[in-house]
Amino acid sequence: MNEDILNMSIRKFLKKVGITSQREIEAAVRKHIENGELTDTSSFAISVQLHAPELELDHKIDGKIELK
Repeated sequence: MNEDILNMSIRKFLKKVGITSQREIEAAVRKHIENGELTDTSSFAISVQLHAPELELDHKIDGKIELK
């Protein structure tokens, strides 16, 4: 196993996840604010599921996003 290739591959995947996730969250927040379902002082729970069947990896990351 080449550690450098593994590290770069993981970083590339995480960058894609981070950028895509941020765009999707921002779009959903804007939509719900426009619909009156959230206010600019709201907060909400959020989670991400990391799943890699071949590695028997199933990990959930919970968090909270605040708009205030």
